[in-house]
Amino acid sequence: MTFYTVSKDTEPKDPFPIPRKIMAEPDYIDDDNPELIRPQKLINPVKSSRNHQDLHRELLMNQKRGLAPQNKPELQKVMEKRKRDQVIKQQKEEEAQKKKSDLEIELLKRQQKLEQLELEQQKIQEEQENAPEFVKVKGNLRRTVQEAAEAPDS
Repeated sequence: MTFYTVSKDTEPKDPFPIPRKIMAEPDYIDDDNPELIRPQKLINPVKSSRNHQDLHRELLMNQKRGLAPQNKPELQKVMEKRKRDQVIKQQKEEEAQKKKSDLEIELLKRQQKLEQLELEQQKIQEEQENAPEFVKVKGNLRRTVQEAAEAPDS
């Protein structure tokens, strides 16, 4: 087996060296004073939440599978869903109106005929009520004459 070793001399040197220590080290690191409270990194409540962990896990799995996450905001998704639902509902209503059964069509025809008859009867009654007295008497005389003519024949 051959091992390759890289020495520090063969690495390319950076033309702009970054200083190693930008900030001075704090004093409390050197002291072993038990009375000092050592700073601890705060826990991010978002990252520690179960929902965030599940979402992160799901995103990682989708990335491994090659599925790209949707870049649409939640509001836009909701609005698109509502619009789709409205279109589907409207299409169903139109289909229901188009696909009336024979029974429904026949019932609608009968209903229209009954409404027309009722309107005609109302017009006749209004004409009789608004007619002058002599027209009513004349109509009564005609009826009595017709009844008298029909009575001896039978």
